[in-house]
Amino acid sequence: MVALARKTLVHEWRRFLPAILAVGFAGLLQLLQAALVLGIFGSASVYVTGSAADLWVGYPGTQSVNLGRPIDPNIEARLLMDPAVAAVEPFLWLDADWRGGGGTGGESVYVSGIDPSPTGMMFAHALSPALRARLEEPDAVIVDRADIGKLGVAIGGTAAINGHTVRVVGVSSGLRALGGVNVVSSLATARELDTDPADTGRPTYLVARLSDPTEADAVARRLRGDGAFGPYEVWTAHAFARRSVLYWMLDTGAGAGVLFLAGIVFLVGAVITSQTLVAAVAGSVREYATLNALGVGVGALRWVVLEQAFWVGALGLLGATLLGTVLLMLARGQDVPVVLNVPATLACVVLALGLAGVSGLAAVRSLRHADPASLLR
Repeated sequence: MVALARKTLVHEWRRFLPAILAVGFAGLLQLLQAALVLGIFGSASVYVTGSAADLWVGYPGTQSVNLGRPIDPNIEARLLMDPAVAAVEPFLWLDADWRGGGGTGGESVYVSGIDPSPTGMMFAHALSPALRARLEEPDAVIVDRADIGKLGVAIGGTAAINGHTVRVVGVSSGLRALGGVNVVSSLATARELDTDPADTGRPTYLVARLSDPTEADAVARRLRGDGAFGPYEVWTAHAFARRSVLYWMLDTGAGAGVLFLAGIVFLVGAVITSQTLVAAVAGSVREYATLNALGVGVGALRWVVLEQAFWVGALGLLGATLLGTVLLMLARGQDVPVVLNVPATLACVVLALGLAGVSGLAAVRSLRHADPASLLR
């Protein structure tokens, strides 16, 4: 019966092609949607994932990197008192207004003040040592390559942030932020751009490198709860990145919209695929009736239909994978934020096969017309 299912697909491929395309496009939509969601919301944690720090220290209850509040700089001394901490550096984050040239008007930007030394932890994975060294220049900033056009400035050009003149000394990839444009500067430049006198000299976060990164969880627990240096909370880099992404996906309501769209894609794909399979089975009802008359049970015929549904799903997924790979490569080449990991890919595969399975179950109902008596009509 399994061989029959495959042979039917080969010889009657025109009947099953629409179902294969329906599963393929539904899987492709789910795959691309997952990649866009992970890429867009993942940019909320680019400050964490693009850096080499093992621990992050910020104001208690901070839900996302961009929601940080200034903390006491003396907390650095508390961190350095722990023998597991190898290095600590401040990170200054502030929301600012960018005024570029070329009639681009204002733009909301996020200024990240970092240690520009070659051993600096912040954006260690996104900025080369040579690029970091340029931040040592007064009023120097670096932006993402994909954002430089809308900022209305070229490399070497000048603009104003909060009324202070800055110069773009370079561009990099992997700096794009969610909800605004990320601008990287040295700590000294960032402090000059900070217009809030109450925040002067106070970092938004402290980041730490450990002698043994595998002890991050234990060290974070050990450093929490010391109120002598003011209010603060300690997170591992992985936990803080996850916290930031989940905030944007769930607490902002955007995640509910994504799940709704995924459900719509599944529902529409299931309806189209099931109707196509039902039509394919109905077109072969006399052949199924003949097999039933020759002694093949209805249960075996059901397995043939379900096997056909499985192959429809598999072939559709194969096409979706090949086309999706090409589209993701094109997207990355255009600096579109797309990220696809193994769990998301497996979830898309399960949904696509589930879609084919539901469609197969709907098509099985057509076998009730495969009555040997119908051959005498």
